[in-house]
Amino acid sequence: MYFRQQKFLVAGISKSGSACCEFLLARGAIVYMYDDVAAGAVQNTMAKLEEKGAIPLRQGGFASAAEECDVLVLSPGIPIDHELPVLFRKKGKRILGEAELGCLFLRSTLVAVTGTNGKTTTVTMIDEILRAAGEKSIACGNIGLPLVACVDGLDYDDVAVMEVSSFQLESLSSIRPHVAVITNVTEDHLDRHYTMENYIYLKSKLLRNMRESEYAVLNFDDPIVRGFAKDARCPVHWFSVKERVSGAYLFDGGLYFENEKIMDVSQLSLKGEHNVKNALSAICAAKLMGVESGTIARALSSMRGVRHRIERVGEVDGVVYINDSKGTNVDATLNAIGCIQEDIVLLLGGKDKGYDYDKLFGSIRGGHVVHSVLYGENRFRLFNSAMRCNESRVTLCADFDLAVKIARMTAKPGQCVLLSPASSSFDAFSGYEERGERFEALVKSFQGEEIERASGGDR
Repeated sequence: MYFRQQKFLVAGISKSGSACCEFLLARGAIVYMYDDVAAGAVQNTMAKLEEKGAIPLRQGGFASAAEECDVLVLSPGIPIDHELPVLFRKKGKRILGEAELGCLFLRSTLVAVTGTNGKTTTVTMIDEILRAAGEKSIACGNIGLPLVACVDGLDYDDVAVMEVSSFQLESLSSIRPHVAVITNVTEDHLDRHYTMENYIYLKSKLLRNMRESEYAVLNFDDPIVRGFAKDARCPVHWFSVKERVSGAYLFDGGLYFENEKIMDVSQLSLKGEHNVKNALSAICAAKLMGVESGTIARALSSMRGVRHRIERVGEVDGVVYINDSKGTNVDATLNAIGCIQEDIVLLLGGKDKGYDYDKLFGSIRGGHVVHSVLYGENRFRLFNSAMRCNESRVTLCADFDLAVKIARMTAKPGQCVLLSPASSSFDAFSGYEERGERFEALVKSFQGEEIERASGGDR
């Protein structure tokens, strides 16, 4: 690409798209920008980018853009079968994703993590370990900081620890990590990828370019991920909570790497079996990066949890509120439920991602989820699954705020309200972060009401 002589169209002006515009403008490129949403935060972002030289594409101007522009840069939120990339493909024009653009210009070592669940926590663990070892490491990608925004600040001796989503993998072909970690593969995003076969294929793309000098870290306990090894052209190391594998494993209450005990499970700061798996994958990646065992143990025993992932928000009237807004699929929600000992009033709902929710309601029936409040765009699909599973302890409502208030009225002292929606947030929010922050704001308002009642009683 010759930036000063080519025209770029950046589609999707969220964090990724904005970072792409900044990256291209800094290199003297002519940059057009487009988003389906022309209001709110997106509108403000586009106004700022326009001041820097980016040119807004008028609504419906796809045909002229496909004629005039040389390269289409897609944000992860724009699917490859959207009208815009279809037009560019028909014209034989180049189509890049934000992550692809970043990988093309990345100088540093890359550790890449994908999978259905555990990506963010695993990325955070690896980044914390590398920082503790004295490396200049940046956690980036789908975790919230676009890779393209980090490229100029990373040199040859540095490390990018990148969370890679299936959305990014649709348009990502140049990625070649030094260490690639695949946590697991279960049903997710079928509203976009249509079939499980397509989704599995996308996850396997992370390993496509890797050769003998790189390493794959795969989940031995997941049969789909284990199957990726047969086509891998790089050495494969495993992690497992069931077997003593070549790699990292759980044995007799300890976390091991190749017969060396790294630490006791009880020393992990993040609890739950899913975090044991995340820690094992991080241990394996870190050892392949040459980090000393003591450094790994210290980092994993002191790290804090990930924002919006099983995060205690506060307590009101004897009820604990837990924010797991990042639980956007069924398995993530079941993991969150498994980490909580108290009886749960569960908040479920949002934008449908194509799941079969029978698995969820079949699993929680008879357990310590005492009630579910169903809200959002997919509330009727959730309700139908609950009825098929003979789970009648449900309340149905449309609005998120109302759902949280109903959960508050339903929960009794000693119980907890868990926001773990098993759904995307895009029916009402810009992302799971905004949904989690709204939940936290509501809980704070409940705490304020509790304080006001208490102070009123003293007068």
